[in-house]
Formats: sequence, C-alpha cells, structure tokens
Amino acid sequence: MERAIASKSLRILICGAGITGPSLAYWLARAGHRVVVFERFPALRATGAQVDLRGQGIDAVQRMGLLDVIHSKRVDETGVALVNAEGKARATLLANTSGQGAQSLTSEYEIMRGDLVRILYDATKDNVEYVFGKSVEHAEQDQDCVTAHFSDGSSAEFDLLIGADGQGSRVRNAMLPGGHSDPYLPMGIHMAYWFIPRIASDGNIRDTYNATGGRMIMRRSHNPTQTQVYFVLRETSPEASAIHKEPVESQKQFWASKFRDAGWQARRFVDGMTTSGFFYSQEVVQVRMDSWSKGRVVLAGDAAHCASPFSGMGVSGALVGAYVLAGEINRSSNNLPLALANYETALRPFVNEIQTVKSSLLHLAMPKTQLGIEALHFGVGLACSLRIPQLITKLSNKDRGGSWQLPEYARSAMNLHH
Repeated sequence: MERAIASKSLRILICGAGITGPSLAYWLARAGHRVVVFERFPALRATGAQVDLRGQGIDAVQRMGLLDVIHSKRVDETGVALVNAEGKARATLLANTSGQGAQSLTSEYEIMRGDLVRILYDATKDNVEYVFGKSVEHAEQDQDCVTAHFSDGSSAEFDLLIGADGQGSRVRNAMLPGGHSDPYLPMGIHMAYWFIPRIASDGNIRDTYNATGGRMIMRRSHNPTQTQVYFVLRETSPEASAIHKEPVESQKQFWASKFRDAGWQARRFVDGMTTSGFFYSQEVVQVRMDSWSKGRVVLAGDAAHCASPFSGMGVSGALVGAYVLAGEINRSSNNLPLALANYETALRPFVNEIQTVKSSLLHLAMPKTQLGIEALHFGVGLACSLRIPQLITKLSNKDRGGSWQLPEYARSAMNLHH
C-alpha cells in the first residue's frame, strides 16, 4: 500500500489516555493530523488488572507493529482451574497455544493493563501532544468547529472532539445528553479487584473458587511478588449498585462483609485488601447507544460500546474501534459527517457480536447453592476430562468477535510516517 497524506489535515482533541485514546492517536497522527490527548489525571494511569487480546484485537495490534513488544510483556498464565474450598482443582482449562483456532479462557496474549498503556503511550508520544491534569468541562460546536472549554479556564477550537474516556465517559455525559437514554445495561454482577503479596502456593494457573450466594473469587499472579484478587458478586440490590460511588474504605468494608466467610483463601484476600495500594470496585455493565456521534463529537471504545469484562473483548474492542474510527476519519477527512456515519456502519456488526453476553449464562457460572456449585464442577470437569474445550478452541475458525474482519484502509490514510 502506498504512502500519502490524508486528504485534509485536522486538529483533533482526544479525551482519555488509556487504551482507546493512544490507539486512536497512533493512527490519526501517522496520517498527518494534529492530535492532542487530554488526560484528567496528573500522570499516565499505567495501572489496572490483567487484560488480554483476542481475535480482531490481535490483528489490530499486529497492524500497529506492536504485537512483538506486547508478547514480550505478557503475563505467564497457563490456564484456569476451578477449585474447591481445599484449593483442589476440580477442572482445568489450559490456554490454547497451538497457534490455531480460538483463544480459551486464558488468551495467548495476557498482559497487565499498565504495561499495555505504557506501550501505546511510548508508540505515540513523539508524534502526539499529551496534556495531563486537564479536562474538558464543556464544549459547543457549529458547522465549522467544536470549541472545548478546559478545567483551567482556557479554551481552544478543534475540528473534532473524541470521547475515549471509558465506561463512565464525561464527554458522553456532558456533550451528548440530548436524545440519549441511559446507556447502561446492568449484568446483575459486581466485582472488585486489588493486589496482595504473592506466596509460594500462588501458581501461574488462574484459580477460580465459587461460594454459595452467587459469589466467586479469582486469584491470578502476574509477577514474582504480586497476586491479583478478584471478588465477583451476583446481586441486583440497590446497595450493591450504590457502593461503587462511595469512598474506598466504605467499598472495602462492603466487600469484606460479603466475602469474609466465603471459605478457601477468602480471609487472606480480605486481610490483603485492607492494606493494598491498588483497589477498584465496579458494577459490571454494558454501554449501548443508538448513535456514537453528534456533530463534531464522537465516542470511541468503552465510552461508546463497553462490552463488559465478561465478554473477553473489552481491550480488543477498544483497539478495533480505534482502528476503524481513525481509518474512516483518515479516508474521509474532508467530509466528517460521512466519516462518522461510515464508522458506525463498519463497526456496529462487530460491536453487536462482542456484546452478545447473556446474563443468564454468567449466572450459571455463579451458582447460589452448594448443589449448583457441585453441578458446575462436575459438568466442567467431565468436559475437561474428555478434552472437549481444547477440541472446540483448536477447531474453531473464529474467536469471540465472530467472523467480522478488520476493514482494509489504504496506507495513504493510515501510515504516513511509518
């Protein structure tokens, strides 16, 4: 594919320096656009728990030329084990490392979110202007530009404002209120995660333990000194939905009260939570919107189409969405309404696919009763003994994003400075 500049160079403001924002900046800057990324936190937030790449997300990263560096930073997680209260594995599903078929519960490309954020930032910082500790408070637009007003009292004009600021997007809430209903689809599940010191028995298999009352605990270790703990709760109470907006200490008290008596290593994990420097609590939701843009404001990644952690395609969806949005902008930079319309047309089938996560199936994996837990362990254990999961993943010709394929964009629109 030939190299050439985009038909029109645009001044573009991206809100959010997580995964979606820098991925967008990568493709837009390389096509010759002037890109500024605002992050409301005072420094790069290279934190977070373990994430992975799958299907079309792997393809998107490969086109960025970053697959090898991501592979070099991957977490050594060889599979997932369902364990009982004594820590004995009742079933084990290993990662698919055959190079063929789909990824299993553990991807070949497991990586800490912070490492991925740093990789994307390093790949863009020389061609993109990053501004930390500053946010967009409000904006107005006309047919010629969008004027963004910032938290420090200043303002500036841009051709396009992109909200890549996550599930709780401030851009979405502030700039796209008219005609948009509540974008959140609750999954009836809540989760919290944090880091604790690793001990000798913490292996490279992700341990998953079910307790009665729709409770699940996951333990996964990402380096020689740290272990990640996840508490997952199947509950639809107003109290559970409200706790995520309370102070962190109140959140920790909530989770401790729910899980202290859960068995297995719950007490160790609760004790570690009280002193952990990293802690995050959230309701598991999807973001569903009829439209991802309004005039010169457009949403991307979780701000537009969060698929939930249980889709397994959150990060891959962000990378793919960034690739498609940038590709359409670069291809039709002299006609933004057309570019944004084509973005939705091209990406919507993929988003529909990755958002096909049924709450009922998730609830089956989180039984309320001990009998249900025993039935889960027996069924999964039998399937594993017959090697059914390995056979399914190896023979599958598509991953969780279905058969949808990344569009081909001419290098003229995607790779000016490669």
